Amino acid sequence: MRQISSLLQGLARSLSVGRDRDRDRDRKGNGAGDRKTAVPAVLRTSGTLWGDGSDTFAAVCSRRGEKGINQDCSIVWEGFGCQEGTIFCGIFDGHGQWGHYVAKAVRDSLPPSLLCHWQEALALASLIDDGEKKLGDCQFDLWKRSYVAACAAVDDELRRSRRLDAVQSGCTALSIVKQGDLMIVANVGDSRAVLGTTSDDGAIAAVQLTVDLKPNLPQEKERIRRCNGQVYCLADEPGVHRVWQPSRESPGLAMSRAFGDYCVKDCGVISTPEVTQKRISSSDQFIILATDGVWDVLSNDEAVHIVAGTPDRAKAAKRLVECAVRAWRRKRRDIAVDDCSAICLFFHPPPPS
Repeated sequence: MRQISSLLQGLARSLSVGRDRDRDRDRKGNGAGDRKTAVPAVLRTSGTLWGDGSDTFAAVCSRRGEKGINQDCSIVWEGFGCQEGTIFCGIFDGHGQWGHYVAKAVRDSLPPSLLCHWQEALALASLIDDGEKKLGDCQFDLWKRSYVAACAAVDDELRRSRRLDAVQSGCTALSIVKQGDLMIVANVGDSRAVLGTTSDDGAIAAVQLTVDLKPNLPQEKERIRRCNGQVYCLADEPGVHRVWQPSRESPGLAMSRAFGDYCVKDCGVISTPEVTQKRISSSDQFIILATDGVWDVLSNDEAVHIVAGTPDRAKAAKRLVECAVRAWRRKRRDIAVDDCSAICLFFHPPPPS
């Protein structure tokens, strides 16, 4: 499996990165069952990317905070799996001394690992039942099992790596796979996905698609305590719940799921993703994937209105991040601005001007 993953990683890295690529907006995206071949393109920096064979458009922005190295990173992989109308978007937030290296390692390993597991699951399902309709009905289950297996494989490979010290460093991972009108959302940690959708009265509304996986959530806290971990806030950090070892020999972790952080993996911290699905309708306009640096200072509604109110979609993620930075300086003057990163994926072409 590692050899296959490495092969796909090499393929991904060799692909050209598109910035503001001109695409024919009249070409329509294919359904999830249509396996037409697409020419992939990968974006790993701030910029924009048009979807091949569909109307999707991605804008990405990441800005370093005031704590040193920017530990956020992202990826947009259009033509994921060489399938037209399929796109992978992921955003990763590192923490700890080597968090930026861990985040980049997970960013580079998770998409090809997911693709390998999905192709294996798809092949197995095809052997069991060759009915196209029934295979389509189990798409979510295939993606969910593939995500769980891929995250476990990536975390295990990271643990055994001799190049990275991820004992007290780690990262979150929030990603989506959009395949036709089906969108799979997988979350490990406290980044957040928010949908911008048009309500019945024509106004834009925010719908949160993920749960911030914090240690104080009842089901997360229960798992951590079953593993002899502890959850509490320090006196100088009211409201910030962390996972601690019983002996407190390692730093506390402010999330309940992460890659790396092996010092607290025996205390109930896991890398298993929470996986959900969403069928995209004509009312759904875009999705925002952003790290906690954005959500710590902006509400879901504020973020959605900022993106929807940006005339030039290419600047949507940049404007969202800039608004978050200004909000940090206004609302949290005594706290260093966190790294702020966002991906804005639009589902439909812009209305005619």
